[in-house]
Amino acid sequence: MIVLASQSASRKAMLEAAGVAFETRAATVDESELKRELLGVPGAEVAAILAEAKALSVSLSLPGRLVLGGDSLVEVAGRQFGKPVSRANAAEHLAFFSGQTMALSSAAVLARDGAVVWRHVETARLKVRTLSPGFIDSYLDSEWPAVAGCVGVFRIEARGVQLFEAIDGSHFTVLGMPLLAVLAALRKFGEVAA
Repeated sequence: MIVLASQSASRKAMLEAAGVAFETRAATVDESELKRELLGVPGAEVAAILAEAKALSVSLSLPGRLVLGGDSLVEVAGRQFGKPVSRANAAEHLAFFSGQTMALSSAAVLARDGAVVWRHVETARLKVRTLSPGFIDSYLDSEWPAVAGCVGVFRIEARGVQLFEAIDGSHFTVLGMPLLAVLAALRKFGEVAA
């Protein structure tokens, strides 16, 4: 049984739906501090570094166990975005995203005994349609605070799908984890049937 170093409902749901046996442990990582140290680093790499930090922080306390860390990061017009800190901040994010292409990078890292044994990042490109201020308010009326914990301020499996006119990339990556690659790695490590 693997250990998921995340409290993400989306990542838990993907693993459960795929039939992967896992338990969760919260990672003790100061994401804000790490992001400050990584200014100027491309979003896909930031996501990978954060996923690695989470996996390693849990792996150190669980000898012999395979630990999965994950992270997602959004970039739009050269700016990186994390989770919104308030509803007003969420509205600012959405107004900035309007009419632009969002690059959403989702990373997964497997660690054992304090060492990274596997790492993978995928990026999806999502074309955000032009969003009116009225739509943004209505959207947040129905989706806030559920999207407070979501980079990009959306849940693609809910009303968030209305933000986009086109999506290029894996649905699982958009949900927050490159699941097909994770499953292949888990088969390689004998954690799921081959």
